[in-house]
Amino acid sequence: MQIEELIRAQREFFHTGKTLDVSFRIQALSRLEESILKHEKELETALEKDLGKSRMESYICETGLSLSEIRYIRRHVRSWSRDRRVRTPLAQFVSKSFTVQEPYGVTLIMSPWNYPVLLTLEPLAGALATGNCCVVKPSAYSPHVSAVLAALIKEAFPEKYVSVVEGGRAENQSLLEQHFDYIFFTGGVNVGKMVMEKASVHLTPVTLELGGKSPCIIEKTADLKLAARRVAFGKYLNCGQTCVAPDYVLAERCVKDEFVRLVKEETVKMYGEHPLENPLYGKIINRKHFDRILGLLSREKLVLGGESDPETLKIAPSILDGVLETDPIMQEEIFGPVMPVLAVDSMDEACRFVKGRPSPLALYLFTGDRNVERRFLREVPFGGGCINDTIIHLATPYMGFGGVGNSGMGSYHGKKSFQTFSHEKSIVKKATWLDLPMRYQPYSPGKEKLVRFFVK
Repeated sequence: MQIEELIRAQREFFHTGKTLDVSFRIQALSRLEESILKHEKELETALEKDLGKSRMESYICETGLSLSEIRYIRRHVRSWSRDRRVRTPLAQFVSKSFTVQEPYGVTLIMSPWNYPVLLTLEPLAGALATGNCCVVKPSAYSPHVSAVLAALIKEAFPEKYVSVVEGGRAENQSLLEQHFDYIFFTGGVNVGKMVMEKASVHLTPVTLELGGKSPCIIEKTADLKLAARRVAFGKYLNCGQTCVAPDYVLAERCVKDEFVRLVKEETVKMYGEHPLENPLYGKIINRKHFDRILGLLSREKLVLGGESDPETLKIAPSILDGVLETDPIMQEEIFGPVMPVLAVDSMDEACRFVKGRPSPLALYLFTGDRNVERRFLREVPFGGGCINDTIIHLATPYMGFGGVGNSGMGSYHGKKSFQTFSHEKSIVKKATWLDLPMRYQPYSPGKEKLVRFFVK
């Protein structure tokens, strides 16, 4: 089916009203879950082929989280869909006020290659829960996963309801020329700007989940050994190809050397003395990305790693010490297994450093000082993050996940996904048995006195 024809078919199906029924939506979420479970082994194999992910990593970071999100949304979608009574101003006596949730219509989800299962299925669950039809466009850089996603979605849904469009830039361009009612995009800043530009032609609302250089700050009161372990986990997960990975470390100078020693130690414990031979350690998505990451490595500042294999597209977990803010690795998002460590003299300097750059998608602060914690949470703009850990703030349905400024707009997960993919109508239902005359002309001093009494 051609893209124009596909969107037309979905719009016609949406206009039948079938997706408005909450039971229909719950059944759709159940079918999605069943199809994922049926194809779970195929997804594992595809993730291993595209990204070298182990079975464990595939479950905890992709299929497991997706299933958890789908089940959570399904349990709550009926209550979220109910009309909500709200207070009514005295000036609108006698009436009642309430809100009604409605789906947008035909939506587009464009997902990236780094977590191709999770970042496709989680937003899809939100779109289905609110009663939308959906076109899914997975990344061409993860073709094995895209093929499995296409198969499992086709098995679960008719194309007029949910469909997958595979392909590369030509398909992306063609989709963005169409009129969608909502666009959800996860990817890089430059493409995100293009998505927003294309969406503006039809005044289509968008959610943009982007990225940026997410800082990790090590303050002098931090538990350094625990910090080293958790920073290494967050940095090298998926070979650093994570939008919320700690991009760089700002360590207070008085503890910097000890932190570097410990993070080297913890990295070796996790991945071994010869990480390129570790079958559970993944790979870089393609040769272009592989070469770009290696081009950022300053060999003279390398204190761990640096080994690479162009045949397997593996780059060892690497640490750079003595990095300066003018170094090439600090000029762009790394999106790879390289950890630059910079020294700062104080938390004042760390705070200025982060605030002087585009707002990051995530920020991680390791500290035992509540005053330092409060300062960063109040003064520094960022999408979300952790105190004394990394990454895990996105693995919950109880909070929204999203960026701010250059790192994105809008959020999702759990109820936030339901709110993202639906419009909230505000309704006032006025009684017919009483009609106060004060709002109608001709106006008079008496009417004005009544208005001033009611409108305060």
